[in-house]
Amino acid sequence: MKKWIFLLAILLFPTASMATVITGGVEYTASEAQDIILQDKPKPLSIENLKNNYLDIDRDENIQNMLKGFTDLKDRTLAYFSDGSYGIVYKDNPLTVLYYGKNGVLTHTEERTSTNYPYKSYKYDTRGNLVNMTFRVSEGETFIFNNSGNLIAHWKGQNCYNSDGKVIMTRQILK
Repeated sequence: MKKWIFLLAILLFPTASMATVITGGVEYTASEAQDIILQDKPKPLSIENLKNNYLDIDRDENIQNMLKGFTDLKDRTLAYFSDGSYGIVYKDNPLTVLYYGKNGVLTHTEERTSTNYPYKSYKYDTRGNLVNMTFRVSEGETFIFNNSGNLIAHWKGQNCYNSDGKVIMTRQILK
């Protein structure tokens, strides 16, 4: 009889019964994220890949698409930044992000370990030098470390915090 009353209560008051459901992902402290990012050494960057992508041959088309709000194209995804720079992820190579200045010249490249959260990524300059390492926990949370493994910043939602916990930048997450 108690089972039937419980079942009836769930059916009649679904929101009350759902209140006990726990959802969410794994949370990390800066120290835990640092341990994870330092577990493996980043792979050497292919200088040939840098040379092949030094200029964005589709710069004008990419800028026009971004100005119109089109960022998910047939063969690539675009991201526009407030300083006029932009990023490109080609769908046939989703683990590499190419960053270009507003002039269409490559400034950095980023190599991801996965496209599924959580994952690590390593950002390099155009000479192949490691600039920073990130531990991307989710769409809204990322820990950024310098090439020595020291925390530079922590994005949590719309706010970016420095290592002292002070907001240093904000962003708008569009969906």
